[in-house]
Amino acid sequence: MSHNALIPQERLFAMIEVESYENEERSFGEFRRKVRSAEVLSAAIQRLLQVIHFNGRLSVIVQNGQVLKSGYEEGYFRQPESGLTARLQ
Repeated sequence: MSHNALIPQERLFAMIEVESYENEERSFGEFRRKVRSAEVLSAAIQRLLQVIHFNGRLSVIVQNGQVLKSGYEEGYFRQPESGLTARLQ
């Protein structure tokens, strides 16, 4: 006889619901931690950004856990070209 057979069905459903809620809370906490510590990109994308010396904004639109749209705005932190700086001096 299984252990679950001794627990009334309503109580079993309540226990499963609480466990599901706790797992969801734990997962959301991990999500928040990763976003705050800027761990939102894969290692491969981070390497590409370093290789091309990307400066700018990346945006990602997510719905129900799926990426719907992503984009970038290049040059957000772009420094003036050295030739332009020399002409301005």
